[in-house]
Order: sequence, then C-alpha cells, then structure tokens
Amino acid sequence: MRQPGAEARDRSGVPAPRGAGEQPDPVGRERPRLPPGQYVQATMPVLHYGPVPACNPRTWDLRVYGATDSGRDHRWSWDEFMALPKTEIIADFHCVTKFSVLGITWLGVPTAEVLRSVPPSAAATHVMVWADFGYGANLPLDGLAEERTMLVTHRDGRELTPEQGYPVRLVVPSRYGWKNVKWVRAIEYMAGDRRGFWEERGYHNNADPWQEQRYSYQEVPGEGP
Repeated sequence: MRQPGAEARDRSGVPAPRGAGEQPDPVGRERPRLPPGQYVQATMPVLHYGPVPACNPRTWDLRVYGATDSGRDHRWSWDEFMALPKTEIIADFHCVTKFSVLGITWLGVPTAEVLRSVPPSAAATHVMVWADFGYGANLPLDGLAEERTMLVTHRDGRELTPEQGYPVRLVVPSRYGWKNVKWVRAIEYMAGDRRGFWEERGYHNNADPWQEQRYSYQEVPGEGP
C-alpha cells in the first residue's frame, strides 16, 4: 500500500519543480522539497494491497485502544468522527517506488486531536494504524503527533473515492507512502514497537524519504525512528 503526504499549508501553496526550494520538516530542519532518489509525476496512481472494502457510514466506527491513559477503549461513530475539528493542508506524497506527487490538498482531522481526545499512557511509545482486512502500519508516537499528520476524508476538494481510502485514510507527510494507511478503522497505542504489514515484508521500519529509508536491509542496529 502506498499513499500521500501533507503540511498545515505548504509555504508556497504551489507545487515546485523537481528539486526546487527548501521546505521545513516537522522539527524545523531545512531539507530539499524533493527527497533524494525521487522524481515528480503529475498524477497519483491507485496503489494498495488487497480488495477495496465496502463501507456503510451507519455502521462504520473508529476505535482507539491499547495503552490508553484511561485504560479503556474509545470509539467514534461516523457522525462523531465528522464532528471533530478539521483542517485543510497542502502536502507532497512520496512513494517508495520513487515517484512523488506535489501539492495535494487534504481535508480531515489532525491526529493530534485524536491524541488529545484519547491520551496515550506514559508507557506508550508507538502506534499501529489498522485498516480493514487486517492491514497495519506502525509509527512512533511522535510521528502520529506531528502537526501535519492527519486522518483525511477529502482530497483536492472532493470526498475520497473508495480506491483512495474512503471514508478515512491516514496522511503522514514525513514518511513514505505505505505508512499512509487507507480505510482506517483503528489506532492501537503500543508500549513498544511492532512492525506492520509491509515492514514485516522487507520495508524499512521508519520510512523517512529524506534518508531514503526504503528497505529493512538498510536499518542500522540501535537506530530508532
């Protein structure tokens, strides 16, 4: 599964040509807008593993569970999730297969809002974001907390299509696209790391495009996200 990236409004608001410009990363360091080894293309192909799930908003819910501060699970119905605060961002998407699509507009709920609503326990260090059919991708907790990480419902002014991840998909601009889970159904807070679907199949555990962290053989012992 490979999908898109984001920010709380791109500095220029306009896609840059290949290799152009500098763009702040989530912790303030300057970095090239286009990560090394990537090339720009105009359109986003539809890429995912397995079938496209059907969705009924009347029965859909989003579950947060695991190492929560309260020790209890939390669920939002579709209407409850849609009532959460939303924001619009413009972001670039970088696929591990080396294409990048620049300047995608996303609308949705910042994942920082999920963390505020359902705080993790002090023991929580990572999350697994789960989709239908058991697909999951792991992130460090601070990756989920980044301002530019979102659970989105709209792309470029339109509701997501089923192939794009309707009704909700994750957008993580600081990671390669496979971490951007489509068809999100649950977020598991974890007291420790655990590899997700593609990480167990040879992809890099951290997936930072600017460090070209594509495959697990590149991992350095003791290196953490």
